[in-house]
Amino acid sequence: MAFDSVQTPSGNADRVLGGSVNYFSVAASFFAPVQILGVVGEDFPKEHLTWLGTRKIDTTGVEVVPGKTFHWAGSYNDNLNEAKTLSTALNVFEKFDPKLDSKHRAADFVFLANIDPVLQTSVLDQVKGPRLIAADSMNYWITSKLADLKATLKRVDILSINETEAFMLSGEKNLHKAIASIREMGPSVIVVKRGEYGAMLFTPRSIFLAPAYPVDKVVDPTGAGDSFAGAFMGYLAENGADRDMAKRDPSSFDRYLRRAVLAGCTMASFTVQDFSLHRLMRLEAKEFVDRQNALMRMIAVD
Repeated sequence: MAFDSVQTPSGNADRVLGGSVNYFSVAASFFAPVQILGVVGEDFPKEHLTWLGTRKIDTTGVEVVPGKTFHWAGSYNDNLNEAKTLSTALNVFEKFDPKLDSKHRAADFVFLANIDPVLQTSVLDQVKGPRLIAADSMNYWITSKLADLKATLKRVDILSINETEAFMLSGEKNLHKAIASIREMGPSVIVVKRGEYGAMLFTPRSIFLAPAYPVDKVVDPTGAGDSFAGAFMGYLAENGADRDMAKRDPSSFDRYLRRAVLAGCTMASFTVQDFSLHRLMRLEAKEFVDRQNALMRMIAVD
């Protein structure tokens, strides 16, 4: 949970709400109840936590501690697929040590956001028998804590990364070989996020390519990947698509995964249309369904 200061060709936004937890939880809440873990400082708006509570999002796992909230500043040029980090202030996040209560430990579907893999493993050590585990990571952890990341991946069912990170993690230059290498590390399903080009889904049985929904203008791509992940996991949780289904009925599991990817692409297309969470916070369920149906018609072949 964070504040972001963002510069894009469309303008600037200073100290607006950001962070993986915010984007993920709001997106996932369109499909299923969500429990979140995080830490914020005393400067974090209480009214935002209250608003999250109205969206089936349990915020009891959010610690409010003395100090300032994590703050990231970045900019985008005309290539909106890549952000340039201008500054990062960890603040209270620097000493974050997630502690799960009994309710959190009983979670069936667990998503490990893009944080230190040591903390990701700490969370997994505390949950009891989750039905499905997914994780995100980034180039920083791949280069600085590869051994710790690989230890986490051994326990993960689904990994969500971008194409560059897939090459870095695997050491391969061919995407097909990279996916095979990553699968040997643990995750049987890999989602490759491709920004304005959508996403690719790799399962042991199939490959699926989903386009991004074309929007008139991209204002701010920050959080698009996190909102993609939220909708993706929310859809799987809503439909009970878990590890047991993958073993019992792999064809059905793959179909749910494909639909989850389309849900993620649809959600991300709303996120990029405004700064911060502004577009997601005013998104209506009917809008989402209409756009998702439009995206499905775009890829239909009959």
